[in-house]
Amino acid sequence: MAIENKPSRNEEEYFARIDADLRKEMRAKADAERAAQVAADRNKCPRDGTPLVPRETHHVTVDTCPTCEGIWLDKGELEILEKAQAEHSGFVTNLLNIFK
Repeated sequence: MAIENKPSRNEEEYFARIDADLRKEMRAKADAERAAQVAADRNKCPRDGTPLVPRETHHVTVDTCPTCEGIWLDKGELEILEKAQAEHSGFVTNLLNIFK
């Protein structure tokens, strides 16, 4: 009986499974770190990196930059402001004129 120097098939499968699990954990950790970074960057001004200040206007939170005085809207907020323009005038009208 010759002893084979090659590991058994079960052993290879075991280590392949362990390797796959480790890669999956590392991928999940990297994804979580990226998501945290995106969330941290979301609240900063795209122009100068200053933290944005939220301001409530007609049931919409408008993010403003105190440094460059930029106004930043999230997806769908412009449409809500346009609907409010039909009902109200003043600030909303002036704000929408900036975007046109």
